[in-house]
Amino acid sequence: MDIKTIETGTDGAALMPQPGMASSSGGLAAGVAMCLMSMSSIQFGAALSSPAIAIYGVAGATWLRLAFAAIILAVVVRPSLLRYSGAQWRATLLLGTTTAAMTLCFFAAIQRLPLGLAIAIDFLGPLSVAVFGYGLTWRLLWPLIAAAGILFLAHDGEGWVGNLPGVLFALGSAVGWAVYILLTKKVGAAFKGLEGLSMSLIVAGLVATPFGLAETGGAFTLKGLAEVLGLAILVPLLPYALEMVALRRMPSASFGILMSLEPALGALAGFLILAQPMTALQMLGTALVVAASAGATASAAKT
Repeated sequence: MDIKTIETGTDGAALMPQPGMASSSGGLAAGVAMCLMSMSSIQFGAALSSPAIAIYGVAGATWLRLAFAAIILAVVVRPSLLRYSGAQWRATLLLGTTTAAMTLCFFAAIQRLPLGLAIAIDFLGPLSVAVFGYGLTWRLLWPLIAAAGILFLAHDGEGWVGNLPGVLFALGSAVGWAVYILLTKKVGAAFKGLEGLSMSLIVAGLVATPFGLAETGGAFTLKGLAEVLGLAILVPLLPYALEMVALRRMPSASFGILMSLEPALGALAGFLILAQPMTALQMLGTALVVAASAGATASAAKT
């Protein structure tokens, strides 16, 4: 059975070696359903994060989310900490640190920008990896289209939305996402199953701990902790599980194109949950970002 490199989306995006997928129509339909559920979980999980962030702050809520996710996955996977090599530890330390920085930047961005705009800027990370991996070719057109879409998203017809810190945080998340993809290729090859993911989440939780404690001051409530636990299940645990199963049921190109819908789902979640309306120009901007991501995925699949 051939091994294919699969790029997955979301704020837990990763390039992971996966076995060849089943080609049955039933398996494909199930894979599409799981993919859509994964993206919805991520975007609505992000939109629902506002109350937890209001209680614990960006760093505090992000730390608790990472810590809960790490604990749950460690209980399930039970990684053998003492038998890993130095190379494996170095890989997970880098990936975990990147995960923490990426997640902190992402949630700081959505506190300052409309969700659709933050997701669109964030998507520049994996889009750049996909495009620049093929050198200076005509595929550079896709990031330019995405950039035009982001400019449309950033204007509501009356003025520019968000602020400079929010844009910088979103760009930081995009850079983190790109680095995350490259590092996950190494971690995926160095560990079996979900052990690499479990280890990187443990590191991410530890890296975020000083920032989280500094912001929360250790003041926790059972209700607040229960809310963050639910958010940790929404992002990243449920999406990881759904994507792993979906990738076994559908071709990688189809998966990548489906994940291109994520900026649109982010805009929808922002509208439904956060009451963030969109003008016709912003809808066009979202469509351009989606088209750029889908185009980059499709052209890469033909190479």
